[in-house]
Amino acid sequence: MSLLTDDLRALLGTRKVYTAPEPLGAAAGRYFGMAVGDDNPLYSDSEFARAQGLPGVTAPPTLICETNQYANLPMDSDGYAGHSWHLDLPGTRQVRGGNSYTFHRRVRPDDVITATWEIHDLTEKQTRTGADMLVVSSRATYTNQDGELLAVNEETIILVSLDGAA
Repeated sequence: MSLLTDDLRALLGTRKVYTAPEPLGAAAGRYFGMAVGDDNPLYSDSEFARAQGLPGVTAPPTLICETNQYANLPMDSDGYAGHSWHLDLPGTRQVRGGNSYTFHRRVRPDDVITATWEIHDLTEKQTRTGADMLVVSSRATYTNQDGELLAVNEETIILVSLDGAA
């Protein structure tokens, strides 16, 4: 059974773009650092940040990768309010295959973030037990209001057939 349908093939190259409605702000970086237990003074102390060669406070790098903060998307049935491709294939379960982040520049409070997501690969494979699976690779690029590249997030989602060989 092929999981890679013509409808799914048509998603190759699909893009979704989300732009924040305002600059990130110093408080967002400070609060996110507190929430994830990262007390780095770069996120809260302007004098310390300037002593490190920065123009002022910055944000924890992964903050901008939380697209749900500016995508303004409704929650799905699982309570998730972030970006999704809605790859609902009957007879499969979705598994997160992982993310790989590359950060190009520290985010400043005056940055207005734009996330551009694109599906760039769909590959059929089989699990070790012989179950069909579809590996969906997408990429998000994060830029600021001046088009400067801030980060890239390579994401993998795997759809595994529930009717697989055992």
